[in-house]
Amino acid sequence: MSSITKSYPAWSRSLAQPGIEFPPTPLEILEGAIPQGLRGTLYRNGPARLERGGVRVGHWFDGDGAILAVKFTDEGATGVYRYVQTEGYCAEGAANQFLYPNYGMTAPGALWKRWGKLPKHSANTSVLALPDKLLALWEGDRPYRLDLETLDTEGKDDLSQLQPGMPYSAHPKVDAQTGEIFNFGTILGAKPKLCLYKSDRTGKIIQMGEHVLKSVSIIHDFVLAGPYLIFFIPPIKLKVFPILLGTQCFSDALEWQPNGATQILIFDRQTLSLVSQQEAPPWFQWHFSNGFMDEQGNLAIDFARYEDFQTNRFLKEVPSGKTQTKALSQLWRSHLNPKTGELIDHYPLIEQHSEFPIVSPLEVGKPARYTYLSMHRPGTPLGEDLLNVIARWDNETETLEMGDPGLGSYPTEPLYVPNPETEEKGWVLTVIYHSSSHTSEVWIYDAHYLSDSPVCRLELPSVIPIGFHGTFANEHKKLGF
Repeated sequence: MSSITKSYPAWSRSLAQPGIEFPPTPLEILEGAIPQGLRGTLYRNGPARLERGGVRVGHWFDGDGAILAVKFTDEGATGVYRYVQTEGYCAEGAANQFLYPNYGMTAPGALWKRWGKLPKHSANTSVLALPDKLLALWEGDRPYRLDLETLDTEGKDDLSQLQPGMPYSAHPKVDAQTGEIFNFGTILGAKPKLCLYKSDRTGKIIQMGEHVLKSVSIIHDFVLAGPYLIFFIPPIKLKVFPILLGTQCFSDALEWQPNGATQILIFDRQTLSLVSQQEAPPWFQWHFSNGFMDEQGNLAIDFARYEDFQTNRFLKEVPSGKTQTKALSQLWRSHLNPKTGELIDHYPLIEQHSEFPIVSPLEVGKPARYTYLSMHRPGTPLGEDLLNVIARWDNETETLEMGDPGLGSYPTEPLYVPNPETEEKGWVLTVIYHSSSHTSEVWIYDAHYLSDSPVCRLELPSVIPIGFHGTFANEHKKLGF
């Protein structure tokens, strides 16, 4: 049994037990109706098993990934939920115990058995829907390929170019107009390298580049902005030898350098070559919202900014069911000179705690009117609760509108889906966990009326543990995503 009890925070019930798979199942509409133009499939990924053989994982990032797919057709909605059948997941399932090191765990057993042991591929961070396959993404390795309909796991995918040891990270950027897909991977070693990938709309890698890094840090996300790819590399030092010896996990071997600098790298998206690099004051970020060229020819970059790396400690506490570390993230905007990398200015857009910022898939790399994100409702104690509302930030009027599912209910990262009839309108989709009933639902909002009730609520057959990222594969190909 899980160590999480009723005395723990409401959100912890979502993670207390492993997620329960279900086969393709028609979903009951609890309220409203599925919008007429919403046709396609919602995919979501996240850590669904945080315990094995009575032992909890060491960090939220360690949980085995499971995919939720909800397909919307003229007949209604059908859901399916499956674990990604990675080699590590299958081996640990057979043994009923953890066998591998991970982001927040060392391998079990005697010290000499841990030396050089590779971490388990958790396949738990995000998804990329391609015309003929779904990729389950995790930044330490190549992606796992799944069937788009059944979610059957088909093995690792090399996208025609990836060799063993070449990771494909969890936050690819898709240009909806050209269909090009950009991503990266970080290779550790004496000379750590940032590998850049450009793919066509099928996912096939058609161009690669690389850049030698000054040191190993955490690079979780990047941003596409007009003709550029931009990376902010935080001042974090990785102690490599304790990891190789098996005496420390990756998370514990990361040291925040408060007197260090954030490295800014700007690459040309056509050649994948370095245009400029610069240093800036220290900060940390997991996620970018978007980037674009402003009217002055400079880059505007929006992202969820932390003062330091305390967020990692907070995320480490999540599997225990209780958190206490205060890690404030705010939506910020930076302006950069693309030719020099100089940080021109840097300021908060929203001062409330917020994360998982996104824009319309049609506006990635271009100016976007709205940013959608997860937040704390006003008055939520920092460090004690997970994100509990979704919101829309209007970049023109600088106003905020919230979608609040109510106390004890927790929405996942909001996903914006454009309306195929008029691209100025659309819907916001999120998966809600209700702690009072211990149930999960899919909610569909009219994006322009986020503070109103959802236009549709769909019941899911089992609880979907609160997770990370998702995507929507739209059947209307004219939208380009």
